Amino acid sequence: MTSTRIAGTLAAAIAAMTLAACSPASESGPTTTVSIDSSPEVSAVALPPAPEDPVPSIAWPLTGLDASDATTAELSRPALSIKIENSAAARPQENLDKADVVFEEYVEAGISRLIAVYQSDMPESVGPIRSMRPMDRNIMGSFGGPLIFSGAQPRFVSATLASGQDIITQDVGDYGFFRTTDKSAPHNLHGYLASFLEQTDADAPERQWEIAYPASEATAQLEGTKATEIDIYMSGYSQPSWTWDRTDQVWKRYESGVKHVTTDGTQLSATNVVMLWVTVQYTSSDGGSSVPETLVAGRSGEGYVVTGNRTIPIKWSKKGQYDPFVLTTKDGDDVALAAGQTWFELIPNAGIGRATSIDIS
Repeated sequence: MTSTRIAGTLAAAIAAMTLAACSPASESGPTTTVSIDSSPEVSAVALPPAPEDPVPSIAWPLTGLDASDATTAELSRPALSIKIENSAAARPQENLDKADVVFEEYVEAGISRLIAVYQSDMPESVGPIRSMRPMDRNIMGSFGGPLIFSGAQPRFVSATLASGQDIITQDVGDYGFFRTTDKSAPHNLHGYLASFLEQTDADAPERQWEIAYPASEATAQLEGTKATEIDIYMSGYSQPSWTWDRTDQVWKRYESGVKHVTTDGTQLSATNVVMLWVTVQYTSSDGGSSVPETLVAGRSGEGYVVTGNRTIPIKWSKKGQYDPFVLTTKDGDDVALAAGQTWFELIPNAGIGRATSIDIS
């Protein structure tokens, strides 16, 4: 603006001089020439740098974290969905903290089992690996990779294969499984992830849900209420809880009030904790024992999301086996999570004959 104003003033002066030169003079006199710099030098003003774009140029599909340093081979890895035991005899687990996504499900007697999904971080080995349940293919189907387990009722294996879901299991001779000496069988079966990757030709997974950049733009942060503690009661055997850690800016996991740690002492944590109310239905005993099946494919319900130190009530739905979980606000808007690890707590509120609860404070 300063340059413009200077240029305008000089132009007016030039015009006045030109008019004077064209007017008849009563007396001849010396001619005066005025030299004008039409582009006067103006001092540059230092501007603040543009804010850094919080969206990574390349992101891991399941966490949304920056993947710009990853190789092409790493980015193309499939997701490995592995059944992990979570009874007291199985804890602590190996490298459970490296999973991108973890689902906790209700099984017999109210004990919980886990489906740990690995893609961005592939540790050498994980475990203990345990048996499959009929709902597992519907919980993890949208990730596209193999379901990895050891043991299951033949009818459940047949139904899983008939649905088109790839499996890797010790029972049919697939390799990569081994037993450790730190626990007694059956709580000591582990597996090498590199061996599992050799036995699948699945593609890398698609992004499963909305990710907010920066984390302060996550839906719970924008619209939720403050939260620092989560207490979940699934049964006398399964009482997980989460505490917000202000220093590390993550939710830290506990089992019955005790820190839930891995074999190397790392406490499990998550950036997002998604709690879904689900219906459980017991299978028939035709062809095997009756077991509780969590119903998610073709179902919907309500729940909660915590991201950062805030929580928001949500609605959820899952169209089919190979469709992702859809998370929305009560008004129907998509819920955006923060980039990082996510835990799903699938908590029965119907079909098990006992009361369960979620207490967020």
